Amino acid sequence: MYKYEYEKIRCDMSGWGAFNGNVYEIGDFKSIISKRASQGWRYAGYIPTKQRGTGHVEELELIFEKSE
Repeated sequence: MYKYEYEKIRCDMSGWGAFNGNVYEIGDFKSIISKRASQGWRYAGYIPTKQRGTGHVEELELIFEKSE
């Protein structure tokens, strides 16, 4: 049996331009994954939870699992 927990991450847009020049920066996912790994959790993937009509992801949730 596995136990699951989730952590929300924001993807912020910066830059300029209607069709180019925009950059989406994902929050500090590396430190979150490293912290969870040190606590015995395994990174299992992510789910986009907020998305623009253009397809750009604004928020996602990192999924972690641990055997009970």
